[in-house]
Amino acid sequence: MNNFTNILREHNLKATPQRIAMLEYIDYYGHINIDKLYHNVQKKFKSISLATIYKNINSMVENMLLFEVKLPNEKSVYEITKQNHSHLLCEKCGDIIDIDINIEDKTKEISLKNNFEVKQVNLVFSGLCKNCS
Repeated sequence: MNNFTNILREHNLKATPQRIAMLEYIDYYGHINIDKLYHNVQKKFKSISLATIYKNINSMVENMLLFEVKLPNEKSVYEITKQNHSHLLCEKCGDIIDIDINIEDKTKEISLKNNFEVKQVNLVFSGLCKNCS
């Protein structure tokens, strides 16, 4: 069980009940878009606004507690930041699977070759999962 109060404080964020609930849902689903997150959090906190969800998501992303996964032709989803990894996206059912790929060497090569400082890599492979193919 994650102690989201401590995790929020470690990222210089106030541990409000709403933020803790948001992290609990993100942790439960693994990857979640803002609409689904809002729908779930609103069950627990009836008066929470969509603007509050956006504000909190943005502050957690800025403080590197959450990572935004930008999906092709889909709304972004958010996950609790963990070690570098990529994603598989099923185009039919929408399932998102974390995969470990060592892209550090390729990133360094691209940086050196193009004199470009890569700050973030967001790699998503689209296709069909075994259940949908």
